[in-house]
Formats: sequence, structure tokens, C-alpha cells
Amino acid sequence: MKYLCLAYYDEQKSESLSGVELQAIVSRCPPYDAELRASGHLVAQGSLQSPRSSATVRPRHGRVSVTDGPFAETKEQLGGFFIIEARDLNEAIRVASQHPAAHLGEEIGWGIEVRPMDLFESA
Repeated sequence: MKYLCLAYYDEQKSESLSGVELQAIVSRCPPYDAELRASGHLVAQGSLQSPRSSATVRPRHGRVSVTDGPFAETKEQLGGFFIIEARDLNEAIRVASQHPAAHLGEEIGWGIEVRPMDLFESA
């Protein structure tokens, strides 16, 4: 079964770190992604740019409405994702809990939401 792992962070806390401090934390992710890929668990992964560079498309009064930035005001922002293959939720949690975002970067509010996927289509 496939699981979507959503990586969240606190943008304000992240911006309070120096470039060197942030890079020291973030640099731990690619080696783990490589391990996941080698183990056959990693299906896809990606990092997202700042929410300030986004747009939200929603229906409004029968028309499409486009607004700048994320739709919801939140303390945490979605910063990246990875899709993994796992036998069940417990294995998916075990795999996600080994990612640096699960045990590093507490000072920037990192966290991972693990959610089962009902449908996955690759290009």
C-alpha cells in the first residue's frame, strides 16, 4: 500500500535560523531519501517552495477564484512530501519516523503526517 508523507515546518522559525544552521538540518534529508530509494520504499519525493510563491484555486459563486498564497492560515506550512510503499500503517510510521524531519529540526517545527493513499497513478 502507498502512503503519502507530508512534511510540515514553521516558516517563521525556519527563517530565524542562519543559512548555515538551516543547511545543517536540511542536508540530512537526501541521504535518507537515498536509503529509502535503495530499500524500495520510496516511490516519489519533492520539496516545496515557500507558501508565499503559491496560489490557491477554488470555486466561488459558480466561478473559479484564484488567490495568492495558501488558502488556510496555519502555524505550520507544507514543505515537502514523499510517497512510500509499506505493508501497513505501522510500517509506514516506522519508515517515516526514521526521516530527519521526524527527529531533527524541532527548532523549526518539523513534523510528518503519514496518510494512506486510496489511489496512485504514475505518469
